Amino acid sequence: MEISAAGRLEVRITAADVGKRVSVRCLTVPGGTPGKFTDTVGVLTSWTDGVLHITRRSGESVRIPEATLVAGKVVPAAPARRRGPAASYEELARVSARAWRPVESERLGGWELRAAHGFTRRANSVLPLGDPGLPLDEALNAVRRWYGERGLPAYVQTATGAEGTQELLCAELERRGWVREVTAELWTGALAPVADLAEPSGVRLAREADAAWLARYQRKGVPEVALRVLGSGPSVWFASVPGAGGGEGAADIGEEMPAAVGGRVPVAVGRCVVDGRWAGFAAVEVDPALRRRGLATAVMAALARRALDEGASAAWLQVEEDNAAARGLYTRLGFTVHHAYHHYRAPETGADGRYETP
Repeated sequence: MEISAAGRLEVRITAADVGKRVSVRCLTVPGGTPGKFTDTVGVLTSWTDGVLHITRRSGESVRIPEATLVAGKVVPAAPARRRGPAASYEELARVSARAWRPVESERLGGWELRAAHGFTRRANSVLPLGDPGLPLDEALNAVRRWYGERGLPAYVQTATGAEGTQELLCAELERRGWVREVTAELWTGALAPVADLAEPSGVRLAREADAAWLARYQRKGVPEVALRVLGSGPSVWFASVPGAGGGEGAADIGEEMPAAVGGRVPVAVGRCVVDGRWAGFAAVEVDPALRRRGLATAVMAALARRALDEGASAAWLQVEEDNAAARGLYTRLGFTVHHAYHHYRAPETGADGRYETP
């Protein structure tokens, strides 16, 4: 905290610091016992009517009455990274967007409106990189109309927790009644250590996802649309570990697939998109009865080796905040959190009458 030469805590932030990353200390209870403090670090998103709002790295918005402040200062825009590849938020946002392309998209200034018949929020949400070219209310009206014409709910994907992320936009969406439904994180790490972790024997690689691969994949959606989204990206690879009956090298495990699929469901699958120096991992799924046997690690190692062959050196992946098993695996593989991202859904009706009904 900010301490003066006289040894006293001081508040050295004002409303002019909105948009900056700050660290503040406040009394836990207004007028309460001195010494009972709460510290908050995040982006100052507003300071009006005697109340500060600070958005933490996780996207959580904290309300702090001005009267409880005992110290505060502006701090660097993002903490120093001790390991992992250096990357800006915008670089990773564009790389991850290229790895999961929608069926249909349209530009609204610097925003990209994306739709894929409802298959995943990432492919059915606005990616707001830059200025939409309209006042925010008008831009959000246009977003609601565009998705309404396609029979889809309107979502905006935002990010928090790194330099250049969108804490201010998150705060503006929340003021207008948009609801944050899902929070996940984008993690980064070095690629070579992943390739060295396991001998990927028995893992098959293919350029396309077939019916058997889709049968293990947990996401539900229109199969044709899912294949288009999954197959999008600069250089896409699909990995699978076959079950019994899958031929030479297949694991002696697996469950029967529907007759329309034939054969057996793979016991593990994964997907990787190579894009320049980046390899993006996604859709790593393992038969629940066979987890903690190294299958996910083997799948990722095989994909990492192929990505290294194509010139990649860094890796990224996305994981939801409540997926403890995946977070444990990725931590062991050397990945660390770069930023959090969120999907905000438009309110069912216009907030305070300011929005048009799509």
